[in-house]
Amino acid sequence: MAREYSISAGGITIVGATTLVFINPGTTAALEILRMWISQSANTNTAQQRVQVVTQVTAFPTLTSFTPRKLKPGGPASVIVGGTAGAAGTCGINASAEGAGAKSVLFEDAFNVIPGWLWVATEKERIIMPPSFASGFGLYLPVAPGTLTNWAFGLNYAELG
Repeated sequence: MAREYSISAGGITIVGATTLVFINPGTTAALEILRMWISQSANTNTAQQRVQVVTQVTAFPTLTSFTPRKLKPGGPASVIVGGTAGAAGTCGINASAEGAGAKSVLFEDAFNVIPGWLWVATEKERIIMPPSFASGFGLYLPVAPGTLTNWAFGLNYAELG
């Protein structure tokens, strides 16, 4: 059975320019990023928002711990567990501090907050984080949005190997 998981949250108040989702591969499985999304439901005012998909080396963000959810009922639990420090083998959401580690931008985009943002990997755009990789993977807002309340965001991934 495929090992696919989701890290997602809704109704979140963010702190400004922040990492929304951060995942750091452990030692036993590569992680393939399948899908990412961001939206907000606080108001109906149109506004543009920047987003970056990044890797980050230590020191990692300070996060709210999140346990990945299985996308396949009956499948095994993820090898990734919730954590607040961005350490290997952990994930978290909604950073309260970004950490001093350098962020390397894989790609960036901008979106209107009314329809939100969605990224789905095509075959040639697959992002695979190998086991024991020295960096974690993040979905990051480099500029604080005009409205900080009622954000929804997430990342779906598969464990390989």
